[in-house]
Amino acid sequence: MAGMDEQYKPSDVEQNARNFWEHNDTFTVKEEPGKPKYYCLSMFPYPSGKLHMGHVRNYTIGDVISRYQRMQGKNVMQPMGWDAFGLPAENAAINNNTAPAKWTYANIEYMKNQLKQLGFGYDWNRELATCKPDYYRWEQWFFARLYEKGLVYKKMATVNWDPVDQTVLANEQVVDGRGWRSGALVEQKKIPQWFIRITDYAEELLNDLDQLEDWPEQVKTMQRNWIGKSVGVELTFGLENQDDGLTVYTTRPDTLMGVSYMAVAAEHPLAKAAAERNAEVAEFVEQCRNHKVAEAEMATMEKLGIDTGFRAVHPLTQELIPVWIANFVLTDYGTGALMAVPGHDERDHEFALKYRLPIKQVITATDNREIDVQEKAFTEKGTLVSSGKYTGLSSEQGFDAIAEDLEQQGIGKRTVNYRLRDWGVSRQRYWGAPIPMMTLADGSERPVPDDQLPVALPEDVEMDGVKSPIKADPEWAKTTFEGQSATLETDTFDTFMESSWYYARFCSPNYDKGMLDPAAANYWLPVDQYIGGIEHAILHLLYARFFHKLLRDVGLVTSSEPFNRLLCQGMVLAETFYREDDNGGKIWISPADVQVEKDDKGQVVGAVHQDDGQPVIPGGMTKMSKSKNNGIDPQAIIDEYGADTVRLFMMFAAPPEQSLEWSDSGVEGAHRFLKRLWRAVGEHRTAGDVPTLDISSLNGSQKALRRKTHETITKVSDDISRRLTFNTSIAAVMELMNEVGKLGGTEPQDLAVTQEALEAAVLMLAPIAPHICHSLWQALGHTQPVVDTDWPKADKEAMVKTEIQVVLQVNGKVRAKADVPANIDKAALEQLALENENVIRFTEGKTVRKVIVVPGKLVNIVAN
Repeated sequence: MAGMDEQYKPSDVEQNARNFWEHNDTFTVKEEPGKPKYYCLSMFPYPSGKLHMGHVRNYTIGDVISRYQRMQGKNVMQPMGWDAFGLPAENAAINNNTAPAKWTYANIEYMKNQLKQLGFGYDWNRELATCKPDYYRWEQWFFARLYEKGLVYKKMATVNWDPVDQTVLANEQVVDGRGWRSGALVEQKKIPQWFIRITDYAEELLNDLDQLEDWPEQVKTMQRNWIGKSVGVELTFGLENQDDGLTVYTTRPDTLMGVSYMAVAAEHPLAKAAAERNAEVAEFVEQCRNHKVAEAEMATMEKLGIDTGFRAVHPLTQELIPVWIANFVLTDYGTGALMAVPGHDERDHEFALKYRLPIKQVITATDNREIDVQEKAFTEKGTLVSSGKYTGLSSEQGFDAIAEDLEQQGIGKRTVNYRLRDWGVSRQRYWGAPIPMMTLADGSERPVPDDQLPVALPEDVEMDGVKSPIKADPEWAKTTFEGQSATLETDTFDTFMESSWYYARFCSPNYDKGMLDPAAANYWLPVDQYIGGIEHAILHLLYARFFHKLLRDVGLVTSSEPFNRLLCQGMVLAETFYREDDNGGKIWISPADVQVEKDDKGQVVGAVHQDDGQPVIPGGMTKMSKSKNNGIDPQAIIDEYGADTVRLFMMFAAPPEQSLEWSDSGVEGAHRFLKRLWRAVGEHRTAGDVPTLDISSLNGSQKALRRKTHETITKVSDDISRRLTFNTSIAAVMELMNEVGKLGGTEPQDLAVTQEALEAAVLMLAPIAPHICHSLWQALGHTQPVVDTDWPKADKEAMVKTEIQVVLQVNGKVRAKADVPANIDKAALEQLALENENVIRFTEGKTVRKVIVVPGKLVNIVAN
């Protein structure tokens, strides 16, 4: 057997395993058409500088699944790359007086080394960074194809404009309404931007969610809500003394008779016309224009409005209705106008109360309960009231009847609407892929020809924090097309563009004849298991699903969905500690600098700062973050305990989709278990030569250990493959090791069943703690590396209990226990009980009246 240190030394063990994997190209894969494939992918990281525990958890889950599937005999691909473009690199470059490219590449090197230390089985030959021209040139090529298909267009859209720096700001660069550098009040400005028609795919994106059986229901619901399909009626209200009408969309035409005002966005033509006539209205419009509101904030913000002076004409009653401008109506949604029914819509109700507008009830509850719409909007469907000829109809009947009448009059039509809006992909930042479009001297626009791609981003630049270097340098954009001068687009792509197709490029990352090698892409895709945080449940996953359908429609892939199975891992939480400053603010203190005091029972009774011994205030358990200064550096834990301990703790502390609470004692416990495993194998090796297992000659305790071994294999196999509950699988292996410790004999067959149990334990832990298992597998006498060994198979025969223990009672009191054959018949069991010496002692001199047998459990002898 291979030599092995008496003490478990993680750094030596782990370096040894990593050297082996690297030297043997263990995780390099290629297509093998005759072999079942498995593509496991974790969402790639932004190279921010260092791995954090959220990364470690995500990637450990992916690596455990990958290694398990490899042991199932599958051709497993697990790649890794870098989501390398984006605003943080610009900010860091400004702060560190460097270029974003230089900062990004340095971070990639550091983080790559950290990933290698954690033993993740990546095929590093497939590594990609989205900021490299050989990656984004194909994104640019693809955008040109979408333009040719009519799926790309340009339109005016609103951005945050810093009037001092004369630059566009990302939402993150607007702090309390002011530019992050200049401090100037940010304005809303319209500029031309590029869009992709994701709305053309809304119905397919919605319907195909039903195919994703192995996605969390929560994520599918979030996507359905984001796409927001609704069936309603588009109708036109006339305008008093005007030729034009006011078109609105409603999902509740059954409430049409309850309209008491109309509301339009500040950008609506009617609002602009009112502003020209009235200075007060003009001032309100200007106020709205410079107060951009994210849709998420709409529900909570104060509702503000002003009367335009225009009057709309109700399409059915001809009643005149005031038209207001309201700050909760968005230009980009629907028609930029809506019919307000305050009696039956909470937002309309809040506005009506504020401005004392009429509130009418036109729907009542079907159960006739009392409703007061003056107090609160009644938003349920019900029965129409005060609705003329429609009174008495149900909401559903009212929908149809009113829709029909509007259609007959030619002023309305049933229509399907989506909340989803087209994807604006223009960003005015520097550190991103240049949009491959150009404007010719005659003002026309066209894609950059394929033979001129990539439009490369210059990397050696100086950042002044104000203007993008490619916007500041007029020479960069100069080009020619068919002999005439042209100007390149200086906007760059939204970074969601890069992350929407990286999973596909991993299938052929070095292919230079196209965006994808179709043969490789269609071998590996779709991804079998995708792993990442729930915060990406909507946009990233929706855009990736959209891109996949686009890739399909240009003939690059044959599948319709990119990810078969999705796992959203929970957050990593840690304790927080703080002190208060003179102004009552909180100064957060790293848990690494805090000494926690515990009582005899392990309960926390206090905490002090290690530097000064003075108390700090516990702030509770919360997500690891820079803002709370409660991140634990993975590197420090690896250096102290080794990567296997970190991996084991991460997998044991909680099921993958739940939050994980960081615990120093939990990490120490994981480390103790690995030391125990190391010691158990060491002691077993020195106990003598291990004979061949002879199943026919095993005694009861040997059979019991063997049964436990195979029961554990059955459980762990199910936990890892189907349930993805790694914590319970580790607990099961720990139980098995307890049983190994109890057997402890040195008889030949003791050693044989112990060898089988230890081999099973090492194989089952190999995906989770791969370095130590690499050494222990060799120590157990194997030449084939554990990473290339098949997953253990459960022996059904071993799990059949040949003996069971039954209780023997006399008059209901336990007098003896007996091990009997599992298949013993009732008569033999009765006989055995009556002949038991302890039973005889308590029945001597008495008459046996009755013998009650409960098969497999007990025999009760009634005697007096």
